[in-house]
Amino acid sequence: MNKINNFYYIFLTLLLSSCSSYKNIPYFQDLNHTKPTKEQVENYSPLTIQPADVLSINVSSRNPESSAIFSSVNGNNSNNSPDNQSIGYLVDQKGNIHLPLIGNLKVAGLTTNELREKLNQTLLTYYKDPVVNIRLLNLKVSVFGDVLRPNIYTLPNERTTLTQALSLAGDLNITAMRNNIILIREEDGKRNYIPLDLTSKKLFESPYYYIKNNDEIYVQPDRTKYATVDRGNRTATFVLSGISVLAILLTYLRR
Repeated sequence: MNKINNFYYIFLTLLLSSCSSYKNIPYFQDLNHTKPTKEQVENYSPLTIQPADVLSINVSSRNPESSAIFSSVNGNNSNNSPDNQSIGYLVDQKGNIHLPLIGNLKVAGLTTNELREKLNQTLLTYYKDPVVNIRLLNLKVSVFGDVLRPNIYTLPNERTTLTQALSLAGDLNITAMRNNIILIREEDGKRNYIPLDLTSKKLFESPYYYIKNNDEIYVQPDRTKYATVDRGNRTATFVLSGISVLAILLTYLRR
């Protein structure tokens, strides 16, 4: 009878433990899943250009031959992979780029839209109805830790969210801690470590929900990950030890 009671106790403990673990897995648990919900987006701020950014600047006008000097410096290449950073305009440590006709231009602190408007006005001196297109070539994020595909990813656009960045990495593994995501961001010469919780919909309201260039996202594994790996290591060690003992015993018996 005692054995049956012990077995029942162990089974119940494992069952409750698995249920408790599952509670930590779903995202946005405090979101109302029974009806559509709307809320105003108030936490988005556009990316600003920083030193070491690489800009693609293309200018078109009614005189395409003369305005092509901007595109030719850029290589007129739409591929935005890191391998093509050399074809863009590198923002120096003082926050300037050097442009044909214009010379040095302060761009750090501006959004790409603000720089576009600024260049449109400046180029009216040289061209009639100039059209300026600007994009960041080295827009990237690093995702590492307990995700399916840790890597450095080129972001698809300037308005990329934390959840989109995690999706690029194949999402979190089942053993990842969803309530302790660490966002690492450098701003104004300081490195900030920001904890974020994927289990709460308050994430959508966070000022860190939208990714900045060169952000790093660390996903911490829970104890289950360690226990699984540790159990595997101990099993492998036990098996290897057993094989070694068996080999020694066979060698001894053959003598």
